[in-house]
Amino acid sequence: MSDLTPGTRTGDAVGSSLDHDVLTLWLRRGSSLNAVSADMLDDLADVVREAPSTGARVIAIRAEGRGFCSGADIGGDGDDGPPGTSTIEAGERLVRAVTTSPLPVVAAVQGPCAGIGVPIALAADITLASDQAFFMLAFTKIGLMPDGGATALVAASVGRATAMRMALLAERIPAGEAAGLGLITSVFRADEFDAQVHDVLSRLAAGPAAAYALTKSAVNDVTLGSLDHAFHVELDGQAGLLVAADFAEGTAAFREKRAANFSDR
Repeated sequence: MSDLTPGTRTGDAVGSSLDHDVLTLWLRRGSSLNAVSADMLDDLADVVREAPSTGARVIAIRAEGRGFCSGADIGGDGDDGPPGTSTIEAGERLVRAVTTSPLPVVAAVQGPCAGIGVPIALAADITLASDQAFFMLAFTKIGLMPDGGATALVAASVGRATAMRMALLAERIPAGEAAGLGLITSVFRADEFDAQVHDVLSRLAAGPAAAYALTKSAVNDVTLGSLDHAFHVELDGQAGLLVAADFAEGTAAFREKRAANFSDR
């Protein structure tokens, strides 16, 4: 790994590097399976937005450790009071930056991908996964709904029935099944993963940048036209759920490693 530029807000929790026309963004909280904060997401969004000015021709989103992203850090946005929506809004900014970037974006998912990690991975134009990875919309396990544009991104990839399965049942979808469903682009054996990611990035970096930008814009216009509306609906719904009893119970059950006893109606 070449020298990394740390995030402006979060330091070494994230990093980025430019190498042979490939700008790579790294999540670097491996000890927490790369649970993310609002500041981490905003740092990443800034790098994506500024990528064209660096001379990069392709963007990669990667993570250190055995997990890609375990979701938002559910400790809350501050030390006092109920959790707010800053992490949700920052996730929206990152997803919007990825989907609107003129550069091709590749997500390389080497391990577990849950919560906000799922829309981050699916916002990429090409999502590659190791056979050690799985995808999980874990929100309902703690009394929440999907956010970060997940309701639009998942449904655009796999259709309503599978999107409902993932969102309501919060099941783990192994990488092989995810590829078969059309949720992600490809899955590779773990011992071949880095080489395969490098090959895809090299092909994109050598390709026709202008054609890529127009193609990406056209496909996203057709398939993700409801993304901004999804952001609005998700944020509105999540704001209420974050202060409800079920979220308090869900997070307590998660920390105590027990089944939650939900009671909200």
